Amino acid sequence: RRDQTQICHTMIRVAVPRPCGNDGAMRRPWIAILFLSGVLTLTAAVWVYSAVQSIDELERRGEADLALASDRLVGNLIGFRQLAVTLASDPRIVMADTGKTELVDILRRATDISGALDFVLLDRSGQYIASAADRPAGDWLHGPFIDRALDGALGRHVTVSREFGRRVFVYAAPVFSEAGPVSRVLVVVLDLEAIEADFRGSNPAVLMTDQTGVVYFSNRSELVLRNRFLAGDDETDPNTFVDFSAYKLFGFELWSVSAGRYVPSSALHVEQDLPVIGMRAEALIDLRPALATAWLQSIVAGTICLLMGSAIFLVSNQRRILAQANQELETRVANRTQELSQVNIALRAEVHERREAEKALKQAQADLVQAGKLSALGKMSAGISHELNQPLMAIQSFADNSVTFLERDNQDAASRNMTKVSDLARRMARIIKNFRAFARQERETVNRVDLVSIVKAAIELADSHLERHGVALEMRLPDTPIWIQGGEVRLQQVVLNLVTNAVDAMSTSPERKLQVAIEVGPAVVLSIRDTGPGIEEPEKVFEPFYSTKEIGEAEGVGLGLSISYGLVQSFGGNIRGVNSPDGGAIFTVELQPWKDEAAA
Repeated sequence: RRDQTQICHTMIRVAVPRPCGNDGAMRRPWIAILFLSGVLTLTAAVWVYSAVQSIDELERRGEADLALASDRLVGNLIGFRQLAVTLASDPRIVMADTGKTELVDILRRATDISGALDFVLLDRSGQYIASAADRPAGDWLHGPFIDRALDGALGRHVTVSREFGRRVFVYAAPVFSEAGPVSRVLVVVLDLEAIEADFRGSNPAVLMTDQTGVVYFSNRSELVLRNRFLAGDDETDPNTFVDFSAYKLFGFELWSVSAGRYVPSSALHVEQDLPVIGMRAEALIDLRPALATAWLQSIVAGTICLLMGSAIFLVSNQRRILAQANQELETRVANRTQELSQVNIALRAEVHERREAEKALKQAQADLVQAGKLSALGKMSAGISHELNQPLMAIQSFADNSVTFLERDNQDAASRNMTKVSDLARRMARIIKNFRAFARQERETVNRVDLVSIVKAAIELADSHLERHGVALEMRLPDTPIWIQGGEVRLQQVVLNLVTNAVDAMSTSPERKLQVAIEVGPAVVLSIRDTGPGIEEPEKVFEPFYSTKEIGEAEGVGLGLSISYGLVQSFGGNIRGVNSPDGGAIFTVELQPWKDEAAA
C-alpha cells in the first residue's frame, strides 16, 4: 500500500508542472507573447498568400467564363449581321420598281426563317418603304447607325423598342443601287430578351453595357436597364445602378454589392471589350469560396503552429519534471531490484520443484498406461493360453504322424504334415510378437502409423476373447494402408480397450455382433459398434473410475476408457461414445491423417 501511495505521488508530481524558479516564471509570459505574435504573423501571411492565389485562380476562371458568355452572344448576333448583308444584296430589294407587297413577303420570309423581330427597308432619306410587320417604323430608327449605313458601312445600335416593348439590337445594312451609290437601308431588329433567356440564372453574373453604360443584356434581371455610370442610393430609380463600392486588393478589383440574393455581395469584377457588337462585357464572380479557402488554410496553419508550440513547451517542461522523477525512481528501483532478486531465488526453487513434480506425473501416467495394457493382457490370459496351446497340440500331433509316415516311406504325407507344422509355428510366433509389442513401453512420440494394421493386430489379440463370448465380428477396413499421426502400441491399446469393453457389454445380450469400420475424410474415423444395452450416462463414460460393471467383477475399476481418452488426445484426436438409435453403443475415434508437413 505504501508503494502504491508513492507511485501515485510520483504520477501527480509528473503530471502537474512546477515552477522552476522566479526567473523562469518571469520569462514564460514574454515567451508566450512572442510565440503568439509569431503565430498571428504567420497566420496572416498564410491568409494573404492563400487569398492572392485563390483570387488569381478565380479571376482566370471568371475571365474564361466571361469570354465564353461573350462569344455566345456575339455568335448569335453575327449570324443576323451576315443575313442582313446577304438580304441587302437581293436584286428585288435593290430594284426600285419592286412592289411593296412583294417586298413585305420577302421580309416576312426572312423573319420567319431567322427568328428576328422585324426587317425594315428605308429609303435614302430614312423614310419607311416596307417591313415584315407591314407598319411604319418608329422614330428610334433614326440616328448615327442609319447615317453609317448610308455612308456604305454596317451600322449597329442597341435600344428599347416602343413598338415591340422589348430590348432590341439593330443592324443597318446598306443597299447599293445598280449604279453604285447607296440607295436604301435594310434594318434587321433582333430580340435581345429572347437571346438572354438562354443565359438567365447561369454563373457568374454577367452584364453587357453600351457606350453610355446602360445594361441592355444580363443573366440577372436586377441589373437590366440600369446605368453603370449613374450611381445613387435610390434603388427605385430604374436608371440608377445597384448600390456597390469598388476597391483594390492585391491588384484585383473587388466589389461590395447590395443587389439581392442572386448577385454576390462580395465579388471579383472582371471586364472585356466587345468591339464587334460595340458593347462592353462585365462579370461579378462570387468571392466567398476564395476567401473561405484562405481563411481555412490560415486557420489550419495557425492551429498547427499552436499545437506544435504547445507540444514543444509541454515537452520541455516535462523533461525537467521527468529528470527529477527519474532520480527518485532510480532509488526506488535499486531497492526493488534487491527485493526482486530474493523473490527470483525463491521462484527458481519453486520452478525446480514443479519440474520434478511434472516428471513424476509423466512417469505415473506412463506407468498407468502400462498397467492398463498389462491389465488387458491379464484379462485375456486364458485366451492367450488357448491360442498357444491349440497350435502346440496340433504341432505334436502332426509331428507324430510325420514319423509314422516316414517309417512307412510315405514322404508326401510327411511333407504335408511338416508344412502344417511350419504354418502353426509361424502363427504362434506372430501371436507372441503381437503380445510382446503390446506389452513393451513406447516412447511418447507421434509417428506415421498404419491404422489398418493396428486394428488388425488388436483384433487378433482379442480373437480368443471374441470366440469365448460368441461375438460375431464384421470388419470394414480399406485394402490399402491408412497413414495417421499416432503411436502404434498406444493406438493398439485404445482399440483393444474399446473391443474388450464392447464384448463385455454384450455378455447378457441375445445378439452379439461387433462392427469395426474405418472411414477416410478430412479426418480418419475409426468406429466400433456393439449390440449391447448401450451407455447409461454418455457424458460420464470417459471419467476416471466410471464403470458399469458390478463391484468385484474382474477389471471393473473404470480406467480403461479414461486411459484411452488421454491417449487419443495426445495424438491430437478425439474420441466419443454415443448410443445408437437401433440399440447398442457406438464409439468413434477421430485421428489426424499423416501429412508431409507433420513430418517437417
